[in-house]
Amino acid sequence: MTDTGGGASDDTLEPPHLSRLAQLTSPPEPNRDLPSAPGPADEEALARRRFARLLGEFRRTAVLVPYDDLESLWTADFNGVRWICAFSDEKALARFARARGDAAREWTYQTILGARLLDVMVPLLPGPGGVALDAGSADGTLFPPVAGIVPDEVAVDPGARTDLGGIAGDLGGTVDLGGTGTR
Repeated sequence: MTDTGGGASDDTLEPPHLSRLAQLTSPPEPNRDLPSAPGPADEEALARRRFARLLGEFRRTAVLVPYDDLESLWTADFNGVRWICAFSDEKALARFARARGDAAREWTYQTILGARLLDVMVPLLPGPGGVALDAGSADGTLFPPVAGIVPDEVAVDPGARTDLGGIAGDLGGTVDLGGTGTR
């Protein structure tokens, strides 16, 4: 795989340990401070806090975004939304390449800050757009085109501010965002 840099310093290209994003997208460990049987409102509030932490960490983290055949950022269309495919590290990108049957070719990618993807690149997409982090993996996460995640002017719900609950998708094995490399 080839990194084009994207202005990031060398220390963001290959972290010496598992990225913080990968840790946050992993199944959470049981929280021993919670009551033994939290109600639906408690579970929803906990899910909102977890997603808010994940979104904040994503915005502060440099992720890998591969290029397609036309040397544009790799995107995939799903349900009327254009998703920029981003990966938390080279291992996640390699798993994606193997799943596509494309592991033998060289994958060129750029290191881009998550906030830049959401605030600058998503608004450049034609129509609604978001970011799919670690697409095709059990730990994949969607950052959809809603207020609070992308700029309000490109959110699909521009008048309504969401509170980040229930808007993160789990890519698990249910959604294939393998992409076509289309722009």
